Amino acid sequence: MKAKISIYITAVLALSSCKKDFLTQLPETVVSAEAFYKTESDFQQANIGLYNPLRTLYGAGLADYGAWTMGEMRSDNTCFSFNSSNRGYADREYVDLFIDDSNGGAIQNKYNNDYIIIGRANQVLKTIDNATFDEVKKNNYKGQALFLRAFAYFDLVQYFGDVPLVLIPPTSYEETNAPKSGKDDIYKQIIADATLAGSLLPEPSDATKGYVAKGAAYTLLGNVQLVLKQWEAAETALLKVQGYSLLADYAAIYEPNNKNHAESIFEIQYYDDPTAGVASNFAYNFLPILNNPGVITGFPNGNTNAYAGWNTPTPDLIALYQTNDKRKTASIGFYTGEGYTNRPYVKKYVHGATVAPNTNDNFPVYRYAEVLLMLAEANNEQGKTGVALGYLNQVHAHPRTGLEALTVTDQIGLRTAIMLERQIELAFENKRWLDLVRTGTAIQVMNAQGAKLKANPQAYYYPAGVTPTADAYKVTATRLIFPIPNREIRLNPILTQNPGY
Repeated sequence: MKAKISIYITAVLALSSCKKDFLTQLPETVVSAEAFYKTESDFQQANIGLYNPLRTLYGAGLADYGAWTMGEMRSDNTCFSFNSSNRGYADREYVDLFIDDSNGGAIQNKYNNDYIIIGRANQVLKTIDNATFDEVKKNNYKGQALFLRAFAYFDLVQYFGDVPLVLIPPTSYEETNAPKSGKDDIYKQIIADATLAGSLLPEPSDATKGYVAKGAAYTLLGNVQLVLKQWEAAETALLKVQGYSLLADYAAIYEPNNKNHAESIFEIQYYDDPTAGVASNFAYNFLPILNNPGVITGFPNGNTNAYAGWNTPTPDLIALYQTNDKRKTASIGFYTGEGYTNRPYVKKYVHGATVAPNTNDNFPVYRYAEVLLMLAEANNEQGKTGVALGYLNQVHAHPRTGLEALTVTDQIGLRTAIMLERQIELAFENKRWLDLVRTGTAIQVMNAQGAKLKANPQAYYYPAGVTPTADAYKVTATRLIFPIPNREIRLNPILTQNPGY
């Protein structure tokens, strides 16, 4: 909402400060919406613009506010390394400690960028039916916009609950002041958008690399229906996800030279050319705090990462890996030196850099492995335990894991096994917190996690003598969603704060 409001205010102020006959045409560097959204080239550019905010949403820059803060550090998968020498990043720590700040960077980053995507999608969807160019290409651009609008609203409703449902670009300041809509209405719109997107988007074999195909729409649809416990509908949607396959090597999923591979359904695109301004920096953020990151293989010397130590794997997650699970080595690294002894870090996104601190790692959003695990869950909840076990073992006992097939057949046991498999297979991919919330286990799991951290802070990367604040890890139902950013409430007087904030 911020972007739309700011743009409109700027335009109104500019016009109101001039005489009526002073401005007879727009500056040559500006293209009005009325003059744009006409040609195939216009919609091609608009489509690029739709994807651009995703990089900021998932993390751009040093010590970023990427999706990992709320998707992983909020959970029992990861925490932060307490940085005694640099206390300038408290709002990131608050997310992990459940001391939420409605002015915090993480919630503003998510809320604002989701609405930027929605605003741009709305412009495309308002105008594309009146444009005249190849129908197949038009359907593709329309499907992209529908998918990304659904994706952004799904992100918002899971993390913030009721939010404004805006489907038409505002044409006045008053129209930007939208009230909250109920979750039921938001989910109906998400399902409608994802369903239509699935019918319009191309097959994976016909899609341009880096842009979604129909499999992404049906994966999103199945994910939504899983959250809503619409098990049969979720299975139906997920069975339409065709044209993908598991890679033989788990580590290869995340290799920068293997982007948009056969298992990838949707991933956020980054590129490390320093002149392009679209590099990722996850590795520098997730490594231990180092005087010289060059001590890690593949990284250039210099450029201390004094802002790092984020999204550090917890000892609890590390202990969940079976001894011979190959995914552990690909997912978690350990560093000894500069005062550390076997300090863990997220290794999935650590592949070195040519020019510090620009890295070339993409961020995975949906992979075919998750589709198989969602199919396992949907079938298990329908009582089809044999089918569920088959889907589960396609992931668990794949040769790339080095593990034997599971034999559990009862529904409760399978439910536990599926969630554990999701925690391991999808570790550090922003799935764990939402899984805890949708399964009703977040309060119990995170209060237990907090008790362990308070009992032994040094096991969770606090220096000797430093302990969490007394108000940390008091997890209640109000903390299952995040606060609406205060800035949005100040801009929109009819927008109300979430309960408990």
